[in-house]
Parts: sequence; C-alpha cells; structure tokens
Amino acid sequence: MSEQAPVQQETDVERTAEALPEQAAPSAEVAALEDVEEAMRDVVDPELGINVVDLGLVYDIRVEQDNTATVDMTLTSAACPLTDVIEDQARAALTGGPGGGLVKDFRINWVWMPPWGPEKITEEGREQLRALGFTV
Repeated sequence: MSEQAPVQQETDVERTAEALPEQAAPSAEVAALEDVEEAMRDVVDPELGINVVDLGLVYDIRVEQDNTATVDMTLTSAACPLTDVIEDQARAALTGGPGGGLVKDFRINWVWMPPWGPEKITEEGREQLRALGFTV
C-alpha cells in the first residue's frame, strides 16, 4: 500500500472588492482637456485685457488621473510682475465654484522656451486686440 500525502483543506478566500486592501479610489471624473482650456479663457492678462489662451500664452495642459491639472504657460515678458494675479485667476477658474471646481488642484509650470511672440496669438485674440485699437 502506498502512502498518501496529507490532504490540505482548501479555505474559502473572499474575492470581493471589500476584501482588498484600502487604496485610494480613482477619481470618479477627470476633467477633459477641452474643459480645462475653456476655463483658462477666464484668465485674463491684466495689462492687455485678453484671455491667456487666445494670447497664445498656454503651451500645454495635462490632467492626471487624480484630477490635478498642470498648465505649461509663459508670459509676454519674463519680467512680468503679474504672475500672482494670473495664478489667482487660474485658481478661481479651475478649482473654484460650486462643487469644488473643475479640477481638484492645479499647477502652473512657467516656461520660457520657446519664447512667446505675437505669432502665437489666436485669430480670436487678434480680433479682440483689433477691437481694442491694437494693430496685429
């Protein structure tokens, strides 16, 4: 007669989501890039009175899975003293309002290359500047 190995009892393993270790739940909604860009149109260059998107100051927008936005943007001049005003407007446009805003948080990544130039202004921005009496 041959010897049999002891039989191991199988244990029931609960395989439900509740049994998983606590993890940060993914955000129910992540803002669409188009919505973030549209919200940034509420951010107005204090000197020119034109929004930063149509002025061509916004170079890139990224939204992470935790609904945090990063906006790569520049200014018409690196010596612009109004960065705080623009950041405050962006905060209000992106994170303010009823229900906590479009994104959970944001960051402006100030970039200087490539340098801004009037060729970056959108056609809508050009029309706004012409209406203000500027030639573009």
